[in-house]
Amino acid sequence: MRICIVGCGAVGSLFAANLAQLDDVEVWAYDTSREHVDAINANGLRLSGAGEVVGRLRATTDAEALPPCDFGIVATKAMHTESAIGATAHAFAGGCVATVQNGLGNEEALAAHVERVIRGTTFPAGKILEPGHVQWDVKGDTTMGPYSDAAPFAEVERLAAACTRGGMPTHAVQDARGPQWRKVIFNASTNPIGALTGLTHGRVCERPTSVRYVSRLVDEGKAVAAAQGIVLDADPEELIDHAAKPEVAYGHKASMLQDVEARRTTEVDYLNGGIVRFGREHGVPTPLNEAIWALVKGVEESWQP
Repeated sequence: MRICIVGCGAVGSLFAANLAQLDDVEVWAYDTSREHVDAINANGLRLSGAGEVVGRLRATTDAEALPPCDFGIVATKAMHTESAIGATAHAFAGGCVATVQNGLGNEEALAAHVERVIRGTTFPAGKILEPGHVQWDVKGDTTMGPYSDAAPFAEVERLAAACTRGGMPTHAVQDARGPQWRKVIFNASTNPIGALTGLTHGRVCERPTSVRYVSRLVDEGKAVAAAQGIVLDADPEELIDHAAKPEVAYGHKASMLQDVEARRTTEVDYLNGGIVRFGREHGVPTPLNEAIWALVKGVEESWQP
């Protein structure tokens, strides 16, 4: 089996390094960072923290160098999905492509370029410490399911089994919208609060004032999901409380906070912005998500000269 990780940042590196432990899986990685790719090819891809792993794989910045692959796992930021799959789609002409990204709209972007798309949601998290070295902050499960009938469920099971054997527990389900929306609501309720305040996940959750806003954001997201007939696989607030534990993710800086600190464009358009768009489509008011969306976009605009 040949698998290509498209976007080998923090989350992509977790999948790439763990899958590379399998003797029956050939792992490739496509990333635009020359320094990261060169370090991976020279010394392997190292994970430290929640797990100590060194993965030996083939990495490239040249999409044309990718061979035909059985599976792709896209792990770029949501705003880069279109360009990433546009460059790499040729490698998946006979395979399936899964998204493990944050936010809403990634599956649609993939489906414009490849036929067989897998909807995925993942909870492990980390951050890049230096080229070729990623800190694994949070462990967790991944869920995958067909985006449409074009992706055979047997292939979803095959990819999920490989990820699980490699050290990334993954469940194959027929309808992955529930887990996806639970994660979207989780992220849209906590990440922007952290990004706006500079607080880690645990510190956001221990402040009564910020927790009130988190709960209101959760309620709006749940209402939008319900309006679409989506049944969440668990309560997002329970996940938020679990992640706030010291042994889980109390000290973790959400990816949106990491982006703000680095003055990079955030994924707020695909999180809170996505909830607002679906809310409008289904007649569900989402005033707090709209306000948070506007505030984070204002922070991004403040970086412009």
